[in-house]
Amino acid sequence: MSSPATKLGSAPTLPVKAADVLRSTARFDALAVEKNHGNGDLIEILDVLGVAGPFEFTSPWELKDPDGRHLIHAGGYAAVPFGEQFPPLVEFIQEYLRTNSQLGLPQQSASMWRAALESNLVALLSASCPSHSDSRVFFANSGAEAIEGALKVARAARPKATTVINFERAYHGKTQGALALTPNEEYQGLFRPLTPKAKTIPYGDPDALQAALKELGADAMAVVVEPVQGEGGVITPPAGYLARLGELARAHGVPVIADEVQSGLGRTGSWFASVAAGLEPDIVTLAKPLGGGLVPIGAVIARKKLYRALLKGLTSKRHSNTFGGGSLAVAVGLKSLELLVEGRMDERAREFGARGQRRLEEIARGAPDLIDSVRSAGMLFAISLKPVVGFKVPGVSAEDVQTFAAALALRGLHEAGVHGCYSTNAHRTVRLTPALNMPEELFDEMFARVGRFAEGNPRSSTMLQRFPLPRMLRLAKAAFG
Repeated sequence: MSSPATKLGSAPTLPVKAADVLRSTARFDALAVEKNHGNGDLIEILDVLGVAGPFEFTSPWELKDPDGRHLIHAGGYAAVPFGEQFPPLVEFIQEYLRTNSQLGLPQQSASMWRAALESNLVALLSASCPSHSDSRVFFANSGAEAIEGALKVARAARPKATTVINFERAYHGKTQGALALTPNEEYQGLFRPLTPKAKTIPYGDPDALQAALKELGADAMAVVVEPVQGEGGVITPPAGYLARLGELARAHGVPVIADEVQSGLGRTGSWFASVAAGLEPDIVTLAKPLGGGLVPIGAVIARKKLYRALLKGLTSKRHSNTFGGGSLAVAVGLKSLELLVEGRMDERAREFGARGQRRLEEIARGAPDLIDSVRSAGMLFAISLKPVVGFKVPGVSAEDVQTFAAALALRGLHEAGVHGCYSTNAHRTVRLTPALNMPEELFDEMFARVGRFAEGNPRSSTMLQRFPLPRMLRLAKAAFG
């Protein structure tokens, strides 16, 4: 009998071998391939700006671009808490791969790895919020997926309710349910009508929240809030606001979802920014730092009563996913959490965050025509730029014009030796999210380089003037087609 290979002919030839990429012997242009087969327009925009990479890391906290420029890495979007491939975490993963005997995808069984991380997350939350001592955990693969799970928990607890209260400039992700809570026309417009329905109110206004709760009544499914709006430009609410939010929601019997995907696990100076601000959330979502910059993982922590409204008895498979709670991901999550807590990264974020904010304020005072404002929450930093042009550009929206300021600032920071982050809901803002364990001398050097960027661009329009015209034309073509 002929083999299947004989019947079907020879196997197709794959153009790239994994080993070649691993050993840096692959002979292909990653930028060109990405432009042809990936998100080509995004890569073209980044390429025009000179920030497309691909990058190599030379230490956990430093990168090198294809031109040989050395950069301090502050562009991990708060998902790289220890820098790139932090040796203690890599060594743990290597040991796991050598010695682990637990199932890789324990979907229909208990799991030592999953149980350990469930236990540690509940212990960490209940240490500052004791009412969560018997809470339950559900694992996902990202922050957006964690929000989807949190919404289902809230809906199961209030099955007749259809509307979630969310906030202006919020960002909760781009999957369908999370997108409904991210009030950004660029992201939402094509996909309406969205579900769940959202009642969007000003961030930090307790009177607006009270009015929304009263208006919606029994139709209020949940209040979803970021204790710090990261993508919104590192915006923190007024003192006492989150505590008041909790009081108002509790009085109406509406659960509160704290989206701690970016703010949680030490980044903003506490393990849970919502709890530190006086809120006792009913549901908490986590993700970014939990994966240590190496694996995708998200988590939903919910009060037992709410959790069991969704997952109970014969309905205990009503929400599930294939890879959520997979052993490798939760093992890395377990070790990452251990490194964060035992390294006291919350304290370090408070100390270095205050230090960085002082330095940013000094830089801003010396560059009043470039920098509009600076903000921080722990080691989450934001620099808002002045508009690059003060007039309308025909055929281009004011919002898109504002985007140029952040894009050009990313280029300018790159030239100064700092790899930063764009802010999707704050178009004139760039963020710096350095590793929480970045060495002191590198941390200080990062702000010295930000200072040199500011010195080289005395006003925002200087960034535009220094941008070569051919590149500007390429950028306009890529951005506006």
